[in-house]
Amino acid sequence: MIQELKDINAEYMEAGITNELVIESADTDVAGQIQQLQNLMSKNVDVILVNPGDAQGLNATLEEAVKKGILVLSIDQELDAEGVLNVGHNQKEWAMTSAKWLAEKLKAGNIVEIEGFPGHPANEYRMSGVDEVLAEYPDIEVLARETGKWDEATGQQVMSNFLAGFPGQIDGVWTQDGMAIGALQAVMAANPEEWPIMVGEGRCQYLKLWEEVKKTQPDFESIGVANAPGVNATALRIAVAMKQGKEVDTSKLSGQTGNSFIIPSPVTVTGENFQEWLEFCKDKPDQYLLDGIMTEEE
Repeated sequence: MIQELKDINAEYMEAGITNELVIESADTDVAGQIQQLQNLMSKNVDVILVNPGDAQGLNATLEEAVKKGILVLSIDQELDAEGVLNVGHNQKEWAMTSAKWLAEKLKAGNIVEIEGFPGHPANEYRMSGVDEVLAEYPDIEVLARETGKWDEATGQQVMSNFLAGFPGQIDGVWTQDGMAIGALQAVMAANPEEWPIMVGEGRCQYLKLWEEVKKTQPDFESIGVANAPGVNATALRIAVAMKQGKEVDTSKLSGQTGNSFIIPSPVTVTGENFQEWLEFCKDKPDQYLLDGIMTEEE
């Protein structure tokens, strides 16, 4: 996310549009982020792009920045702060895409769910979307839901516990990015007689594991919906356009708070296009997230 921000800003600097990109990226609890924002305000920046770690804790500081005439865009997390615009995916719809895929594949059966942090807005939006989808499939039963803390190792442990607690009963797995790799590794280690259908993630490491599984389980099915870090660079494009005097068509803003630029997920990997994206990942590091950045024209 940071590297793409640097890359897009380099284009603008070369064109003489921007002067400096100031990055604060440490101490990412609320107190740390407030200090970062104060640092940026003291440098008299024109724009602040912030990826907030809390849905409420930064609002007063961000509103202070807006009052100082700074354009503030919240990335990847919708805030309801006066004067702040949000840029990111619709987290509810993002989760509904994979939940609907899983439900349609199963029609009936038992599933387990590994969620992020309960109470975190993105997680709550996602899980509400999953619940909404599953409400339309009364023959699908959720055996259990546990938090994987958006952590690969924790996701693996939770999935191992599910497999031990519900032997031979799990037909499907719904999880989110950051945990799907661990969940799949747990299933690979257990190698159950009947493999569940699994929701994965748009990350190269997951696709490589998926390929490995297909060698022994050719009927294995999965999906990966990209949660693209490129929304940050897209937000920079939006900010530059606004600072150049282009007006926002507010009728196009939407999202949970009604003040958001909703960016479509650029990639959904299924069995149909799996080989194409696996080839794309061939020379990428395992942690590479499938991505997309809007052009200026878009």
